[in-house]
Amino acid sequence: MMADTVHTAETTAREYDIVIVGGGPAGLAAAAAAKRAGNDSILILERDHELGGILNQCIHNGFGLHTFKEELTGPEYAWRFIQQVYDLGIEYKLNTMVMDISEDRVVTAMNREDGMFQIRAKAVILAMGCRERPRGALNIPGYRPAGIFSAGTAQRLVNMEGYMPGKEVVILGSGDIGLIMARRMTLEGAKVKVVAELMPYSGGLKRNIVQCLDDFGIPLKLSHTVVDIEGKEHITAVTIAEVGPDRRPVPGTEERYTCDTLLLSCGLIPENELSKAAGVELSPVTSGPVVNESLETSIPGVFACGNVLHVHDLVDYVSEEAARAGENAVKYIQGLGEAQNEGAADPAAEARRITLIAKQGVRYTVPSTIDPEKMDDLLTVRFRVGDVYKDSYVSVYFDDERVSHMKKRIIAPGEMEQVILQKSKLTGAGIRNITIMIEKE
Repeated sequence: MMADTVHTAETTAREYDIVIVGGGPAGLAAAAAAKRAGNDSILILERDHELGGILNQCIHNGFGLHTFKEELTGPEYAWRFIQQVYDLGIEYKLNTMVMDISEDRVVTAMNREDGMFQIRAKAVILAMGCRERPRGALNIPGYRPAGIFSAGTAQRLVNMEGYMPGKEVVILGSGDIGLIMARRMTLEGAKVKVVAELMPYSGGLKRNIVQCLDDFGIPLKLSHTVVDIEGKEHITAVTIAEVGPDRRPVPGTEERYTCDTLLLSCGLIPENELSKAAGVELSPVTSGPVVNESLETSIPGVFACGNVLHVHDLVDYVSEEAARAGENAVKYIQGLGEAQNEGAADPAAEARRITLIAKQGVRYTVPSTIDPEKMDDLLTVRFRVGDVYKDSYVSVYFDDERVSHMKKRIIAPGEMEQVILQKSKLTGAGIRNITIMIEKE
């Protein structure tokens, strides 16, 4: 299954067919799918002390409705996939930090037991998840007092470590984690005074706005931001103000709230330092890798899935996407379609390649390119919009011909959208571009 274990770069590296970086929901689903597709040489590398990733701290329900047709908590959902990894006998290493991935798929990692070691992989699946946008990116004036947390940090403190960050809370940003923590803090006895959102729309799911704010009488103030933080040693109050179309505070709209806690829920960023260092092409919109129909990045044999690719709103979609990555990694290793290994050197593959164009309200698409001969019979293309659109259409164009025109009552940035493409309609059609856009009529 693998070569002799070594601990130094000077000798032969260990060898696995597939190395998966990350043991969260994406990595687990990719590993299980790859194993079921017939590959036995799989290794998961996880930097935490347990598998499951961020789901371990997401103790609220609402997970698994698509995947398991029942409502589960985050840890329950994670356990379903952890159990699959156990049952399938897939190898994994915990407390292991991946330091580098080379273009020829040599993975350098380290942990306390093995020290620094290298693994030569035939395929690598990137499944590192995402991280929260830090306060430093928000340009909030004031000192740096205690009592300011990212929403995810507060979630871990409350749900896993048993600490309450505070009793009087203001939340900046209406991402899903912030909305969920508004409810969680309220249930633990805190008073959540307000949720302020810079944009004129919420960044979270509609169901979370209803269940986490409306049901508890917590006000959501859109087009508002924090303009001042009081307190030198510990936060004592914040001032929020309305912002105009230029996102600058409007004088005279300031409101002051006393508080001992400020939670920041201002967006998630794919965790792509490793990808960037490896030379993977990243999207300027998503900050995740640019991938093709197989979820393969610009480096042959390196695949990406889950929140490291683009930030998802439902973990069910993460698992579905990751399973495709696992299956496609096995196909790559089996050599199904030698053009994949040759990449740009295969003129026939380049001639077939279709570029997906996000236009007129659509911010990006995943994937970015398609080779019709290598896609599945049905291919899900996921995307997000950049504004709220009511009574509009999601339109799909094959070159200049509109082939789909789907009416949507509301389309919002907080909810991922998708269109399904059929292989039979693309193969041999000579299509160069597929454009996805929002139209009013």
